[in-house]
Amino acid sequence: MTFTLMTDSTADLNPDWAKEHDIILMGLTIECDGKIYETVGPNRLSSDYLLQQMKAGSQPKTSQINVGEFETVFREHAKQNKALLYLAFSSVLSGTYQSAMMARDIVLEDYPQAVIEIVDTLAAAGGEGYLTILAAKTRDSGKSLAATKKHIETILPRLRTYFLVDDLFHLMRGGRLSKSSAFIGSLAGIKPLLWIDAAGKLVPIAKIRGRKKAIKEMVGQVEKDIADSTVIVSYTSDQVGAENLREQLLTQDGISEVLMMPLGPVISAHVGPNTLAVFVIGHQAR
Repeated sequence: MTFTLMTDSTADLNPDWAKEHDIILMGLTIECDGKIYETVGPNRLSSDYLLQQMKAGSQPKTSQINVGEFETVFREHAKQNKALLYLAFSSVLSGTYQSAMMARDIVLEDYPQAVIEIVDTLAAAGGEGYLTILAAKTRDSGKSLAATKKHIETILPRLRTYFLVDDLFHLMRGGRLSKSSAFIGSLAGIKPLLWIDAAGKLVPIAKIRGRKKAIKEMVGQVEKDIADSTVIVSYTSDQVGAENLREQLLTQDGISEVLMMPLGPVISAHVGPNTLAVFVIGHQAR
C-alpha cells in the first residue's frame, strides 16, 4: 500500500473488512454501570448487549481516544517512514479529532518529515464509514495520499446524514441535542427527523406524526439529491424496519445499491434502540 488508512470505531466498519483492506481502527471506550468497555479488538462491546443494558436503565458514557493512543500509532509510522491518513470522527461530536491533532504535533516535533494527515469528517457512523470506504477504493486504485485526501474533502460537504430516533432522551443526555429539540420529540406520536448540517451539528429538519410517515419523509429527503448510486442504511434493534427502508430506497431513481451497516456501540449509546439512519452523497453541499 502507498500509505496507511486509519479511522475509528465510530465508522461502524466490519472489522474483518477493515483488516482485509488494511485499515487501522482506533477505538473509543464506553463506561456502562461502572465498567469500561473497548469498542475494537476481540473483547469489544457489542451493540446488542449495550442496548439491552440501556433498556434496563443503564446510561452509558462514551470517551474519546486519548492523545497517547494516537501518539503511539503516529510515532510508529513516523519511525518506519510510513505515510498515514486518518479520517476522524466529527469534531463537533467528540474531542477525538483534537486528540489526534495534538498527537500529530508532538510526533512532528521529533519527526518533522513524517506524513501524518488528518481529516475532520464532520460525520459519524455509516457516514464516516462511507467516506472511509471511498478513501480505501481511491487508495487501492493507485492514488497518492494527497490525491485521496483531496477526493474525500471534495465529497465530505456533500455527504448527507439522516437519523430517525425513537427516543431523543439519549441524545439530550449526551449533549448531542438541545433540551428544546428533545422536548419536541417527547410529544405524543411525534417522530423528529434529524440530520447533520453543514457545521456538523445534529438538528431536527422535520416533525412527523408516526414512524411510518417519518420513514417515508426520510426517503423523500434522500431522493431530492443523489450523486452516488450507493446508499448506506444503519440501525439499532429494528432490522426489519431497516430492511423495509432499504427496499423503499431501492425503488428510487439513482439508487442501485443499499449497504446495511448496523450502528456500533458508540453511536448506539447516544441514539438508543429502534434508530434508523441513512447516508447518501448528493450533488450539492449541505
